Amino acid sequence: MNGWHAQSLDLRGHSRDLKALNPQGAIFLGCTFDDGVEESLRRRGALIFPKLHNVPFNPYRGGVYTASELYEGIAVTEYESTLDARVYQWSILPGQRGSLDATLAAALHDHAIGDALDELLDHGALAGTKLVGVMGGHAAQRGTKEFADAAKLGRLLAQAGFTVATGGGPGAMEAANLGAYLSGLPDADSIVALEDLAAVPGFRPSVTAWARQAAAVVERYPDGTPTLGIPTWFYGHEPPNLFATHIAKYFANAVREAILLELCDGGIVFLPGAAGTVQEIFQDACENYYGAPETVTPMVLVGREHWERTFPAWPMLQSLAAGKPMADKIFLVDTVEDALAVVAG
Repeated sequence: MNGWHAQSLDLRGHSRDLKALNPQGAIFLGCTFDDGVEESLRRRGALIFPKLHNVPFNPYRGGVYTASELYEGIAVTEYESTLDARVYQWSILPGQRGSLDATLAAALHDHAIGDALDELLDHGALAGTKLVGVMGGHAAQRGTKEFADAAKLGRLLAQAGFTVATGGGPGAMEAANLGAYLSGLPDADSIVALEDLAAVPGFRPSVTAWARQAAAVVERYPDGTPTLGIPTWFYGHEPPNLFATHIAKYFANAVREAILLELCDGGIVFLPGAAGTVQEIFQDACENYYGAPETVTPMVLVGREHWERTFPAWPMLQSLAAGKPMADKIFLVDTVEDALAVVAG
């Protein structure tokens, strides 16, 4: 078994096989064994990471999350009782960020999520797809033009054959995941869903009401197009949206940001946003600035007024790109239809 890695597996009932094999050099992370087997494996050279107690999540989990897992029970209980909320509350307990047990559990969890995300993209439901990232502000309210535009962008991208990836949160991120999720349905269904969601415009003052309104849409349309969300408990006050069918949620925001940008091999569309979106623009620009020509992907900023005057990222982006391979890969457009034309071209 040298070189074997077994993660979060129930190995009860396999005692005979495990005792017959040579476990020298094998690693078991968070597995369950019959009585006496764990000690036998450890004695014969296996490295066994034990289950960690007093944490509200599985640090060795074998897959990414789903919205139904993070929001289990939301129809009858308050958001504060859900897994998503309980994990966030655990993460901000006094002294938690300096506790060895807590930081180890969080690091093991993020490693497991990274493994699960790789598996999803290499061999799972999203294998063989090209990812286009949609970045934008969390403040876009349901029922607004900004929200509708982001939903339209997600819909257009998915209908063009791309997988939509977002930061997995509310606002423009929720809208883009929603548009992609409903992309296989007639326009009329998408319009009705937008109208229904507008009854609860945002996650303040009640995440419960906001999530229940989304859950009702998912229940009505349960077989949506796969989409990806990569949120973080670092910004735990921003709940994950329910329209990402696959949710890779991390504790470490820096890791989450880097992975999200890295995975978007079809390019990234930046909708109007503020500090977080500006950060993502220049983090992506840095990768393209120093990257080999074949690794540079399109950067599409939507909204001339916003990116030239409100937050003038475009002039600086142009200056950075001058004379670099990325110069031909940056775009400033007016509409989401223009953005689609760029990434699909």
